[in-house]
Amino acid sequence: MTPSESATQPEIANENGVNLSPLETDASGPATFPWSDRPSGSREIVWRHPGNPILGRKPAPGLQGVYNSAVAVYGNSYVGVFRTEDHTRFPHLHVGWSEDALDWQIDPEPLVFGNHQHDPADYAYDPRVVKIDDWYYITWCGGHNGPTISVARTKAFRHFERMENAFLPFNRNGVLFPRRIQGKYLLLSRPSDDGHTAFGDIYVSQSPDMVHWGRHRLVMRSGGEATGQWWQRTKIGAGPIPIETPEGWLMLYHGVMDTCNGFVYSMGAALLDLDEPWRVLYRTNQHLLTPDADYEVSGHVPNVVFPCAALHDESNGRLAIYYGAADTCTCVAYAHLSELIEFTKANSTVF
Repeated sequence: MTPSESATQPEIANENGVNLSPLETDASGPATFPWSDRPSGSREIVWRHPGNPILGRKPAPGLQGVYNSAVAVYGNSYVGVFRTEDHTRFPHLHVGWSEDALDWQIDPEPLVFGNHQHDPADYAYDPRVVKIDDWYYITWCGGHNGPTISVARTKAFRHFERMENAFLPFNRNGVLFPRRIQGKYLLLSRPSDDGHTAFGDIYVSQSPDMVHWGRHRLVMRSGGEATGQWWQRTKIGAGPIPIETPEGWLMLYHGVMDTCNGFVYSMGAALLDLDEPWRVLYRTNQHLLTPDADYEVSGHVPNVVFPCAALHDESNGRLAIYYGAADTCTCVAYAHLSELIEFTKANSTVF
C-alpha cells in the first residue's frame, strides 16, 4: 500500500458475489442513525436496543461468534471491524458494512495486512477504529510476542498497513483520541500481564508520529472500595473512542469486579480534561450498564458488558453504544449525551 491509497469505496464481495461495501461517499454522512427511544416508564440513563443482540451466534458461515467490536461512520454509511472466532476459537478481525449500523454484512475472510507476513500465533481481538486526519486507525490487542497494543491504518478499508506495535507486552485496551492534542497523538491503554489479568488501571501515552510512544501518565485506577465502588474494584479499561464535549472528553469504560463466580464486567463513564486528559474531572460512582439481560449473563464468558464503540449524532446529541455481551454476541445501547454528562457530574467520585 502507498500513502496515495485510493479513498474510493472498496468493492468487497462475499461468496455469493454480493457487494459488502457502501456504493458512494457522501460528506453529509449516513442517512440513518441507529436509535430506539427510552422505554416508557424507564429512568435509565443508558438503555438497551430492543432487538439485541444485533449480531448473535454464528453471524456468518464458518464463524462461531462476533463480539467486542468497533464501528465508525464511513462516507454515507458505516464500517465495522469485528472480533470473530471460527471453529478453532482463534480470534480474528473481519471488516463489515452496514447502511443503518444495525444490520451488518461481515466479510467472510479475515482482515489481511499487505505489508505484514502472517504469523499463525498472532491473534487479534477487541479492536477500536477512529479517523484522524485522512486515515482510519485500527488498534487491537495483538498476540505478537504476547498481548499488547497493535496498530494499523487504512483509507478505504480495502488495503491495510500494519504499523509498529505501540508498546511492549503486556498491554490491552488501546484507544486513540480522535484528534491530536497539543500536536501529539494520545492513546489510552491498560498495562497488564499475559493472562486474564486480575488487575489493571488506565494510562495515557503520547506520540509525535504514531510510532514512538512515551510520557506515560496514569489516568485513573481501579478500586474505590473505601467509597463502595465494588463494580470497578478489580480492573478498568477504556472503551469507545473518547467523545469531545465542552465539558471534557467523555470516556466510556468497563469496570470489573471479582466474585465467587468469576469476573463481572460493567460500563461506566468519566470526563477527562480536554487539554490534559490524564486529569479526571468526573467519574461515575455507579455503573451505567451491568449484565442483566440473558445474552449478557449467559455465553462463552458469562456476565460481560464490554463497550468498544460509540456513534454520536451531533445534530441531536444521541449516542449509540456498541458492546460485546458474554463474549458471544454484539449489542447496542442508547443514551442522550447531555443526560449522560449531567449524570456523570452529579454521581461522581474521583479516586
